[in-house]
Amino acid sequence: MPSKPKDKFELYLDEMLQKLQACQVSKGHKSCSACESYFGCELRDEYVKSVYNSMSKGDTGGFEF
Repeated sequence: MPSKPKDKFELYLDEMLQKLQACQVSKGHKSCSACESYFGCELRDEYVKSVYNSMSKGDTGGFEF
């Protein structure tokens, strides 16, 4: 059974994950939480937004976990 093609939200999430992981490697961290820029990091913030958008498919409003 072939998998369905990724939508633009999933593709952007993949891109952001690669950027985030590259940043972690360049700083020698296994996690963003070990980074001194954890709370103010724009890259991490953009990654979190990409996760949300991949789950909500761009719909606005509340999000239930």
